[in-house]
Order: sequence, then C-alpha cells, then structure tokens
Amino acid sequence: MKLFKLLLIASVVATTGCAYFGMGSRPLSELTEKYTDETSKFVAVDGVVMHYQDEGQGPVVLMLHGEHSSLHIWDAWTERLAGDFRVVRLDLPGHGLTGPDPATETYDLEYMMGKVEAFMDKLGLDSVQMVGASYGGFITWNFAMENPERVERMVLVDSTGFDQKLHPVLGYNTIPVLAGFNSWTLPRGQVEDRLETMYYDEEKITDQIVRRNQELMLRKGNRSAFIEVARTMEDQLEDGNNQSDRIKYIQTPTLVMWGEQDEWTTDRVMRQFKVNLPNMTFVSYEAVGHLPMEELPRQSARDAYNYLASGELGALPDNEEQGWIIPGNPRKGW
Repeated sequence: MKLFKLLLIASVVATTGCAYFGMGSRPLSELTEKYTDETSKFVAVDGVVMHYQDEGQGPVVLMLHGEHSSLHIWDAWTERLAGDFRVVRLDLPGHGLTGPDPATETYDLEYMMGKVEAFMDKLGLDSVQMVGASYGGFITWNFAMENPERVERMVLVDSTGFDQKLHPVLGYNTIPVLAGFNSWTLPRGQVEDRLETMYYDEEKITDQIVRRNQELMLRKGNRSAFIEVARTMEDQLEDGNNQSDRIKYIQTPTLVMWGEQDEWTTDRVMRQFKVNLPNMTFVSYEAVGHLPMEELPRQSARDAYNYLASGELGALPDNEEQGWIIPGNPRKGW
C-alpha cells in the first residue's frame, strides 16, 4: 500500500507537478499556440526573433511592458485604442514569446533601447507615441531623451527611473544562491506571491493571470534572462548610476500615471517625476497598485486614449475639474 501511494504521488508530480512547481521549460510551440492570435507577428531583429502584436490604423502607439511581464498586460488598452490608433506592442528580449538573446550577457538599458530602436527601424516606424510600464517606462523616457525626434508623446505607467531600491521580490534574484535556484524552477505560488505585491486588490488576480505569467516565464531561457534583468536594474537604479539628473531636459509631452498603493514605485519616485520632468501631466489612482492597466483597465485606458488623442486628459466624470478628488472615484490629478 505504501509503495502504491508513492507511485501515485510520483505519477501526479510527473503529470501535473512539473507545471505547478515550474520545473523544466514549456515548449515554444505550445506557448505560441496559447498566447498568440491573428494580430501576432514575429520579426528577426539583430538575430533575436521578436514577438509583437500589430492592430488598428492611425497614429502609431508603441507599448513596452515591464520586467517579468509580457505584451499581454496591454490587452484592455489595446481594445480601447485600436479603433483610432495603430497599436504595436512587443515582448522585450528575455520576456514572453520573444525569449532570450543568446548573443548577449546583459539586458541593460542600452541593450534594450538598441533593440527597441532596431525594432522600430525594421517596421519602418520613424516616430511613435510611446507607452511604457515600470521598467518599460524607464526604457521609454530614456529612449525619448536620446531620440526626441522619434517620440511624439509618452505615457509612463508607474515608471522607474530615479534612485530606488529594487522591490525584494526582484532583489532576491540578485543573490547568487537564490538566483541559481530560480533559474530552474518557478512555482506557481511564487508567481502569485509576486503578483500580490503588484496589485492592491488581490481579488483581481485571476488564475488566468497567474498561469500566463508563470507559463511565459517557463519559455526556455526566460528565467535566466530575468535574473540578468534584475541584476542590471539593481545596478542602474542605484544612486548615481542612472540618468535621472538629465530628465529635466526632456521636452516630450508626457502623461505620468501612478497607482497610489504601488509598493514597487513609491510616492517618493513619483514626486521626483513631478518636480523634474517638464511638460508633464500627472494622474493618480486611489486603491490601485503597480499595474493600473490591469487593475483599473477601463479607466486607465480611457485616460491614456484621451491623452494620446489630444494631449489632455479631458473632463473627469460629472465634469469635475482636473485636480479635484472625487468621492468614490479612484482617479485624481496631482
């Protein structure tokens, strides 16, 4: 009987446990079947086959996700924008279906900006309105600073950029022993724990979101790439290692969005954007964490649409003036 139980447990682990505990890798063909649709395309950029989705017509909006993420975080925004814009969103190298770049040992800011520029050149995108979340926001404003003629407007969503410490969920990936362990396993519970630090309302973390995050990280090479991303982020966000002192020279019109309960990008960082970034409009959301595009999709998408279409947020519900707190409404200006 004892032997039978052991065999049964081994069978369960063999059939389901590897997926749950995040051991091994998921076949790219399986992930592609599950996480692409008719708008998905692949293009070779300097030896890296990059996955992107391209839909709609009109002025081009290029969307960059953050660390440990994929282009799917923009689903709700794309649905809102694609009626009037051409929305192009991509999986950055080391993420999603794009996967790792075997020719690089680092995924630092310069590397990421170079890949974004090469991607734009490949698609013939001379200038865009660029949207970036978290580390994608860091890439966005640095790209605009270096290539002002190619970025007409920006939307920065809970962006990093000023001197700050990595959230412990990312920081432990820079510890050699833990990083080695994380390079070959990614339990579903660990993914859920990470998401709980990014959402204020944990009830909005669906099983589908958890599975998507885990499964795309299980693409071969993505876990090791993510460790390198965390290490470069830790270095580049340290005091004196970023170019936040130059942000005051950026003239690109910018909408800065922030979830007020964000544990990853705190109010100290957001206040520095407000003080240092010229030509900026700011909007914050009460009872929202690091991912407004997923936690408050309809409202944040409407704000992004209005800004990208006109350079302004437009009237708040009930025609309240911008900057007033509306009781029961999670949006306010600052």
